[in-house]
Amino acid sequence: MSSRGPATPRVLAVCADDFGLGSGVSRGIAELAAGGRVVAVSCLVTPPGWAAAAPTLAGLPQAVQRGLHFNLSEGEPVSPALRGAWPQLPALPRLIAAALAGRLPLPALAAEWQAQWRRFVDAAGAAPDYVDGHQHVHHLPGVREIVVEAAVAAGVAVRSTGRVLGPGFAAKRWLIEHTGGRALAALLRSRGVAHNAALLGVYDFRAPDYRSLMQRWLASVPARGGLLLCHPALDAGCGDGADPIAAARRREAAYLGSDAFSEDLAAAGVSLGPVWSRRSSGD
Repeated sequence: MSSRGPATPRVLAVCADDFGLGSGVSRGIAELAAGGRVVAVSCLVTPPGWAAAAPTLAGLPQAVQRGLHFNLSEGEPVSPALRGAWPQLPALPRLIAAALAGRLPLPALAAEWQAQWRRFVDAAGAAPDYVDGHQHVHHLPGVREIVVEAAVAAGVAVRSTGRVLGPGFAAKRWLIEHTGGRALAALLRSRGVAHNAALLGVYDFRAPDYRSLMQRWLASVPARGGLLLCHPALDAGCGDGADPIAAARRREAAYLGSDAFSEDLAAAGVSLGPVWSRRSSGD
């Protein structure tokens, strides 16, 4: 008979992105958070739906962390400074190209960061517990320095995109790591900013069997834990009516709210909880 005790459960922070995008997104995320199915809620403060959704945050369980989902790639800027440069936020490929070429309007982006931060604080009544980026824009060259400096000053965690684990979708995972994820991870370690050791949940939003993907993500959670991003929503109000991932949002919400998710967590030996760490060793 082995003298070894039971294995320590691996910890996974399930983080729901895009709260504030639309009524169905916000209500779906709030229901999952209230039911203990997600432990973090990342908030988009730029869409019109943010003002109506923000009061819901106060009713969520205290253990649920609230984050700022910094947006530079969809809709309109908040700050006059960035509106002067970009009346409409650029699509992600254009933003990435400008960042890699060193052509971003950095002073205006710093003003935009401050404006989105203030909009979160004004509505939520407190600073965010952590910050990340819509479509991972927070890791882009120039942007990541703004974000990390602000995180250091405020003492908040930052979502790392430097180590993306999971099944398939290798090209997408590679792009996330190499458009700024690995550089962000190194910067977070050097500045002692709390972050996740690994990121999971990346896929193409078209795969019909979300449970199968989740089972493989759960199997990939490392001993130090990981953060899994998701984008759940209810049937209606997934944004402006033209949300390209509306069907995926509904599939995710249905699974995360089901008994199947609890069964899969137990079978994998994974528990839900926060995973931020300031450890300086390689992720």
